[in-house]
Amino acid sequence: MKVSNFILGVFFFLVGCQCVPEAKEYVVIAGKGVTTDSAWNKVVASLAEKHQAAVVTYSEKIDEVMPELRKFRPRYVAVVEKPETLNRDYVIRLNQLSRQVDDDIYADFLWGIITGYDAQAAMKMVDNSTEPLVIKDAVATIMELHSGKWFDRFAWVDDHTQGLWGEKKSKEDTIVTYQLPFKSVKAMVRMPNGQVKNVMVNKVNPTDEMQTFYNIYEQYSPDLVVTAAHATERNLEMPFSLGNIKAKNGILYMDFPGNPQNLKESGKRKVYLPIGNCLIANVDNTKESMAIGWMNSGNAATMVGYVVTTWYGRNGWGGLKYFLTTPGRYTTAEAFYLNQQDMMYQLNAWSPKLASLNFPFDVQDRFASGAQVIKDSTGIEATIDHLGFLHDRDVLAYYGDPKWNVRLQEIPEENDFTVSSEIKEKKCIVTVTTGENFSLERMKGDHFKEEHVLDLPFSYFFPQRLSNPRLAAGQTWKAAVDENFLLVYNADFEPGKTYTIELDVD
Repeated sequence: MKVSNFILGVFFFLVGCQCVPEAKEYVVIAGKGVTTDSAWNKVVASLAEKHQAAVVTYSEKIDEVMPELRKFRPRYVAVVEKPETLNRDYVIRLNQLSRQVDDDIYADFLWGIITGYDAQAAMKMVDNSTEPLVIKDAVATIMELHSGKWFDRFAWVDDHTQGLWGEKKSKEDTIVTYQLPFKSVKAMVRMPNGQVKNVMVNKVNPTDEMQTFYNIYEQYSPDLVVTAAHATERNLEMPFSLGNIKAKNGILYMDFPGNPQNLKESGKRKVYLPIGNCLIANVDNTKESMAIGWMNSGNAATMVGYVVTTWYGRNGWGGLKYFLTTPGRYTTAEAFYLNQQDMMYQLNAWSPKLASLNFPFDVQDRFASGAQVIKDSTGIEATIDHLGFLHDRDVLAYYGDPKWNVRLQEIPEENDFTVSSEIKEKKCIVTVTTGENFSLERMKGDHFKEEHVLDLPFSYFFPQRLSNPRLAAGQTWKAAVDENFLLVYNADFEPGKTYTIELDVD
């Protein structure tokens, strides 16, 4: 790799990258638009100093860094890059490269992209992810969080019942719901015979819906925002298409008819999870995208979302399910990472060839073509699950520092099992102890969003990276194990018991 900028070269010398040992926990990739820009170089230097990371560069394609990644074998990789370089294909390729450091099917490192409207905004992402964050306040546009049990303060506008919204004003309060009024309006409606007619329908006033979200966003100053409904790279719709949030010059605004208003920010750093939105995480080679707006004025130090139109939803909803199921156990990055490895295990179980096939996103009839690719490669008729997993595998973007310690707060009554691990010579012993209040149903996901994600396995993110871990002889667990994680698919634990999982390590 060639370093063409003097500032980067001096930094490499100061942190010792010229004589770094072969293994390095954290690697910073300086993108092709960054290495010749002194302001962006400071972002690279700051991130590398924070993590005592190695820094590598590329000139044209990110594939160029693979020899360095194989040398350093990092657990975390951050890519610092300008928005003009980032798009759908960049994210897809980064997902694929994360599995190519060694020969197994699993991702070898957790990654995140550091970017922004300008270098100052990218530096803000680095600074905002330095100190840990425990998520306590949230705002959403999805029904699935309506219990609010994870949060001290929470409000949402509903995407299952038009005009419904609710709030929980403090940790001691319960959820209170409200219904926005309906009015009769003319709308174009497709009739059962296929004809489209202009008829009178009952509908919530879009301004009321937009104002409700605008207000709760300001009042609850959330640590976490979760959204669904229609979206593109340039807009986020309120549920039932009742108005839009858009971005201009890196600033998010509610597009009130004739009177657009910038979203009012508290200045708090936050996590933004547009789990049910199409396209919104695709920067699309422009700093005028919604993703950049959320990271810039929205102060999202982490954002995770789709860079394509989404329909199956396993990657997004699955990551959220891992995050919610055992609150406080995983960071945002760890939760989404574990879900993706779960997906890889299941793809491989259907057919090892599915783990390496690429979905044909660029053809006109991509679903029929995807089914044909699966049949031609594996000899099996593609099911909707085969297509959905393959489609979703590489299309989730993670923006932010992948090592940032940002978690949900724990729910004491749901903290019903503990996990520890100990290295003894060439063994790693994982011990699981369940409490008397242990709920297997809860560990498996408590039926959250089952139309997208069924039961979760027992999961464990190792405190440190292991060397070639594998189930020890005589173990009967049905497991996926790699250097960073353990998933057990037959972990039918019972309350008040202790279980051990024995791994051999090099």
